[in-house]
Amino acid sequence: MTAMAHEPLTQEEVLLEGFLALDTPEGFRAELIEGEIVVTPPPDGDHEKYISRIVRQVIRRSRTDMDFSGNKGLKLVSGGACPKNHLVPDVTFGPIERDLFGGVGSWMSCDGVAMVVEVTSTKPQADREAKRRCYARAGIPLYLLVDRDAAQVTVFSEPKDDDYREHCARPFGKPIALPEPFAFELDTADLL
Repeated sequence: MTAMAHEPLTQEEVLLEGFLALDTPEGFRAELIEGEIVVTPPPDGDHEKYISRIVRQVIRRSRTDMDFSGNKGLKLVSGGACPKNHLVPDVTFGPIERDLFGGVGSWMSCDGVAMVVEVTSTKPQADREAKRRCYARAGIPLYLLVDRDAAQVTVFSEPKDDDYREHCARPFGKPIALPEPFAFELDTADLL
């Protein structure tokens, strides 16, 4: 009997396999962000309140009918030697006509995603920087960041390479425009 020679796994492949094999405790969320495994605890009530208020407005006021998913795993392209990023946005929106979530597994491609939403929590710098780069690199058209520490909402748009070329920030209480396909002003008064 002869043994078959196998190519050794690269560090990136070992990291990705280890990440995909994680068994996180109930309610916790694991992500692979630019080569780092990040595990976050269940969110607090204010975090969920902000998400609820945003989702409600998008569903009621968006020019394009939207489906949404809370905590949907997205596989995103990565840069350099990092393995494929696996992020779990707080909310993912896609046009109903695209039926993005029907029949997909735990991790899906970001093709057709119209906007992702993150509300800062235990690792706010990851939401402000690393996740923003990942979403831009993947070509997700809009990234809405609710920054609880800064008490502001920012819409990032026009992704190019590792960042968004445009952004607009407003303090809680001031409306902020969501461009097409949403085409309405998001009221942030109830985030105060």
